[in-house]
Amino acid sequence: MISNIEEFVEKITTSYNPKGDHIQLGSGILGSEVITDAKVNLALKIMNRHGLIAGATGTGKTRTLQLIAEQLSDKGVPVFMLDVKGDLSGLAEQGKTNEALLARGQLVGIPFEPAQFPLELFSLSGKLGAPMRITVQDFGPILLARVLDLNDTQTGVLSAIFKYAEDQRWELIDLNDLKKLLAYLAGGPGAEDIKDDYGKISTATSGTILRKIVAVEQQGIAHIFGEKEFDIQDLFNKVDGRGVITLLNISDIQDQPLVFSTFLLSLLAQLFKKLPEVGDLDKPKLVFFFDEAHLLFNNASKAFLTQVEQIIRLIRSKGIGVFFCTQAATDIPASVLGQLGNRVQHALRAFTPNDADNLRKTVKTYPYSPFYEIDKVLTSLGTGQALITVLNEKGIPTEVVATHLVPARAIMGPCRPETYSQITTDSEFYSKYQERVERRSAAEIVDEKTAVLEAREEQEKAKKEAERSINRSTGRRSSRQTPIEAAKTQASRTLAREGAKLLGKLANGILSAMFRKK
Repeated sequence: MISNIEEFVEKITTSYNPKGDHIQLGSGILGSEVITDAKVNLALKIMNRHGLIAGATGTGKTRTLQLIAEQLSDKGVPVFMLDVKGDLSGLAEQGKTNEALLARGQLVGIPFEPAQFPLELFSLSGKLGAPMRITVQDFGPILLARVLDLNDTQTGVLSAIFKYAEDQRWELIDLNDLKKLLAYLAGGPGAEDIKDDYGKISTATSGTILRKIVAVEQQGIAHIFGEKEFDIQDLFNKVDGRGVITLLNISDIQDQPLVFSTFLLSLLAQLFKKLPEVGDLDKPKLVFFFDEAHLLFNNASKAFLTQVEQIIRLIRSKGIGVFFCTQAATDIPASVLGQLGNRVQHALRAFTPNDADNLRKTVKTYPYSPFYEIDKVLTSLGTGQALITVLNEKGIPTEVVATHLVPARAIMGPCRPETYSQITTDSEFYSKYQERVERRSAAEIVDEKTAVLEAREEQEKAKKEAERSINRSTGRRSSRQTPIEAAKTQASRTLAREGAKLLGKLANGILSAMFRKK
């Protein structure tokens, strides 16, 4: 057994002993024993290779998020996290020492010391932190089609509308801009403008898109579109050398998973679009934790999945690491899962046939281990334990190791309400983003063009009416005579008759005289 332990420590140390800066996830477990010296470290240099944190409900995924975020903050790496239940705000307050935490710290070789961390609080509703908004234009047609649940045809029409707005340099700021432009191009004055270059929009398609926009507005989430738009540079702050942890609290809109999951992807898209290329850094500029990741992929269109794959594949060159958090690795499409080099897998359950099938599929994604039967380990891990494999600095997967995780040092739950309120109101971002900004955009331009066209039509209508009135007046004067004109006409007719009679009499007289002479 001793030689087995020594071999275990040697292999784990070889796999998880990076040369550069790193964080410690925990210590390895062999059998039922935690081997303190088998330290499981994760190099900061390879954290932009992305990762997966998975496990059944109640196995400790949220605390794993917290402990990684805490250590990254200490290393000066900013972190962005989705706070689904509102229980990550405890990062702002020191944890409370107890025997269990002291014992866990001793087992992993890191004495437990309570700590608090710099925190910023945001909210999509604007009720639980500074509001996060994005313009419709930056959100883009593919992600908006996902939120609106449009089919491929309707998505194509939406893309054409966005392209028209881009070509015309009309800004799409909020949903009102989109509605006005849709009406303008589908059945309004702009229908002829779009027909040749972008294709005609049928009334059925435009009506469906409009109804779905209205449905989103009725759900009370239209306010996420608008200005001031969230500036992604506000995710990269540091305080006293420690990275700021930015939380997006969506506990008040948990019933709208499609909205918040797609919004998170839009933030990633903005990071990808606006950040410069930096190549491989010694540590990431930002680590982005994408919680409830399965919601992103449920019933997703091919175009949507293609966009996700592209962002995840290329964003590492911007210095951004992305960790997806979900219940099972099978929740993530294979094309995305293949790009997640760092794996933290908490316990899986096998209570149903589907659970058993997911377990078999998950086991196949792990390399062979001489120390574990992967399927048995995955169903026997305790809370705060996980099966880990990461990429080393050469990009090679490390030894699979069951790990007893480092305890989180801040409060593992919500902070006090007064602390939450103080963080929110004292933040510079609360005043920066609290008030909406309204400026001239597509809706105003459409209204102006429509008003000009209506005024022109009124002028044309008035001009034609005046011409018709003149024509009617001229027609009446030519068919009806004044009394003098009538008398003149009658006199002319009488003279003509009398003249004809006189000429007749003269002719008869001349003829009679000629015959008498003979």
